[in-house]
Formats: sequence, structure tokens, C-alpha cells
Amino acid sequence: MNALIRYSFATTVHNQRFLAPVVLFFACAGVASGNNSGPLPGVYALNAGALLLCAAWLTIAVISVEDPAHRAITVVAANSHARVLAASVAVTWLISLALTVLGLALPLALQPRPVGAGDLPVGLLAHLLCASMGIAIGLLCSRLVFTRPGYALLTAMVLVAASLLTTGSPPNTVFKRMATATDSLTVLPTVAVLLPVGLAVLAVAAVATHLVSVRRD
Repeated sequence: MNALIRYSFATTVHNQRFLAPVVLFFACAGVASGNNSGPLPGVYALNAGALLLCAAWLTIAVISVEDPAHRAITVVAANSHARVLAASVAVTWLISLALTVLGLALPLALQPRPVGAGDLPVGLLAHLLCASMGIAIGLLCSRLVFTRPGYALLTAMVLVAASLLTTGSPPNTVFKRMATATDSLTVLPTVAVLLPVGLAVLAVAAVATHLVSVRRD
């Protein structure tokens, strides 16, 4: 499995399709961190929202690195559809974790702000929640599910907007709590409870994507 992850990561880096979502996140986080001098939870909420969008795009990009013929060869070599999909998810997680570190560090580097006891934990959990939701959306909108990129793009846009704007969704709930919190410690239990929900959504999306891709092949 480690060799498969290394192969997927090397192919992704060589292909360079990951650059567009990474640059977009850097731009969004840089603007939010540099222009917003408010409390850290609110800034971290903006950065986490940007990560959701970029993680979805990144997932689609990582899965699209290999065309269907090359991916079929990889599946045969790995002797498992599931392992190849898991490697793609792992690579996306690795890049998303690097973006999470960037999203947490930029507000501290660009603006002098007081750091509360719960600011970093809340920011970290919010980023991880949004990364898991974004990866889930990216899986469901990848070429493993949609054969036409136009339909995939439209569906991804709708799902990302729904995740961010629909009242009661995990990201939306966290954003509202973080934007109005005077003490980030009061938000920490909510984010801690909702993170497993996001991971569960990711697991369901991965299983659904796997079933669709296997049936299609």
C-alpha cells in the first residue's frame, strides 16, 4: 500500500494538476488572513471554507491524473480497485493536511493576533472537517462516477455550495459558531462532534465511488 501511495503521489506531482487548487487555497487564505484583523476563529472559518472547495477540486485532479486506460493497468498491478482508490484518497489527504498547516499558520504570520487556548484546536478540527467533506464531494464528482466533465463540474459546484450554505450542514454549523464565538473553547465541543460526521460522509462517498467504478469496469 505504501508503494501505491508513493506512486500515486509521484504521478500527481509530475502531472502538476494539483497546483491550481493549491494556488487557489493559498490566494484565498492569504486574502482572508491578511485583510481580516478579527479574532482567529472567524479567520480560520474562512480558511476552512476555502479548503472545502479546494479539497474537492484536488480530489478530482488526483483521480484524473491517470486516464482510464492507465488507471486500469494500475488496478491490475495492485490487484484491487479499492487499494488504488484508497491511495488516491491518501494522497489528497496528505496535500490537504499541508494546506491545513498553511491555513493555520498564515493568520498568525500576516496579522498580530492574540491566540486563545482553543483557537488552534478549533481551527485544526474545522479544517479537517472541511477537508473530509471536500474530498467526499470530489470523489462523488470524479471521473470514476461521472463520464462527462460538465456534469461533474456542475454537481461539484452544487454540492460545495450546499455544504457551505445549507443551514444545519456540518460546515455551515461550524462556520456560524466560529464567526460569533467570543471564546473558541465554547465551539470546540461542536467541532469535535461534527468531525466524525464529516469522516463518515467521506467513508460513505468512498464506498459509493468504489461500487460505481467497479460496476462500470
